[in-house]
Amino acid sequence: MGLFAKKPAPAATTVAPPANGDAPASVPKSPSAITGPKPPLPVPPPKPAAAAPAVAPIAKPDRATEERAARFQELKSTIHRKLVEQLDMTKLSREASSEMRDHVRQVVTALCEEENTLLNYSERSRLVEEILDETFGLGPMETLLKDPLISDILINGPKQVYIEKGGKLTLSDVKFKDNAHLLHIIDKIVSPLGRRCDEVCPLVDARLKDGSRVNAIIPPLAIDGPSLSIRRFGKDPITWDDYVRFRSCAPEITEFLNACVHAGLNILIVGGTGSGKTTLLNNLSSFIPDDERIVTIEDAAELQLRQPHVVRLETRPANIEGKGRITIRDLLINSLRMRPDRIVVGECRGGETLDMLQAMNTGHEGSMTTVHANSTRDAVQRVETMVMMSGFELPTRAIRQQFASAINLIVQAARLTGGRRKITNITEVQGMEGDVVTMQDIFKFEQIGVDSRSRAYGRIVSCGVRPGFLDRLKASGCAIDSNWFTPRTLVEDDPD
Repeated sequence: MGLFAKKPAPAATTVAPPANGDAPASVPKSPSAITGPKPPLPVPPPKPAAAAPAVAPIAKPDRATEERAARFQELKSTIHRKLVEQLDMTKLSREASSEMRDHVRQVVTALCEEENTLLNYSERSRLVEEILDETFGLGPMETLLKDPLISDILINGPKQVYIEKGGKLTLSDVKFKDNAHLLHIIDKIVSPLGRRCDEVCPLVDARLKDGSRVNAIIPPLAIDGPSLSIRRFGKDPITWDDYVRFRSCAPEITEFLNACVHAGLNILIVGGTGSGKTTLLNNLSSFIPDDERIVTIEDAAELQLRQPHVVRLETRPANIEGKGRITIRDLLINSLRMRPDRIVVGECRGGETLDMLQAMNTGHEGSMTTVHANSTRDAVQRVETMVMMSGFELPTRAIRQQFASAINLIVQAARLTGGRRKITNITEVQGMEGDVVTMQDIFKFEQIGVDSRSRAYGRIVSCGVRPGFLDRLKASGCAIDSNWFTPRTLVEDDPD
């Protein structure tokens, strides 16, 4: 406090000595200097108590934590290996009952005690659960599969696992031990389906027990390690009530599509990757009456039809000798001999498109399929291209005539900016005018803008067009509301 005890007199004020040790300069003693403004006092050093705290250095990665995690993984591998030696894992995979899980839990707990591990209660519980997931499930992915909000799981090698939640991709904390661990999980997925993924056949399409779509590709085709993509179907499938609640479509559209399916119109669903075509096909199939025989054909069985009379067919890849491959086209041709009332094809990608159009034109009314296309007009060109892949040199006009007579309705699904999925167009195929397939929109989505969360928003409107097949809907006994086709806004999104 000595610096602040007395205020020094102006006449005695001196300039602080410079830092280089030179003699201090004297203060001028002229009247002007004395009566003028006082020179500033030297700034006192701050009190020790009032000193600002030192900035903490940036924390470096904790090497001890990394080593502890490595020891944890090594311990898990050791206990899992001993578990495999003691139990019949083949029997366990078939009988994953609660009693069996409790039995294995006891064995794993005993093995932990034998290892004399220095783990606390939470770490030991985590170790036991992870070993159970490795034994009965899909290892580290089980935690992701238990989250109903995760729609996609994208694995780029053992150390990089992305998830999509709410339309946004984020990097998760889930990791696999190494490439061999991830390859083992892939084998657990595809083996029960009679498929394989190895160096001879390094890519495969498969499905999970809940119907989720799986694609795996491994080295040497995948350069940075095995890649696994899972398109999930939730435990509670999306219904038409969800479509209306999410404003993906309007209640009037739901009633209109119900009438179209009930009346036996042939429907083509179009959209890009991830737009929700399969989900929409699954929901449209729910309108099919229960007294009809349905045959479904898919590369990997994903459709979950609720009708009692359903025959599900699935393609088969070639065996190790390159023989035995069964394609969608083979199954489609065979299904015509199975007396189906309706044929539902998961997706047309090639020459089977011609057979699908012919089936729609030869008595199998009410059939449905999906194709990749960015708009309803692009769908015509896509179908033309795929028909040409069938090996028959048909003129373009003949292909378009087949299309115009086979397809009654095109429903387009789209994934908008920000992740929202909507039914953007419902279009009637009217016929041919010259060499052009004529179509008209019945309902459509109009985008207004993008909100503060970078999500597209807009409105679904009725275009004021009465479809030409309206009499067919009435003849099938469907209740038709003329207000469906009054030009107006049916549903509109909130900007935020």
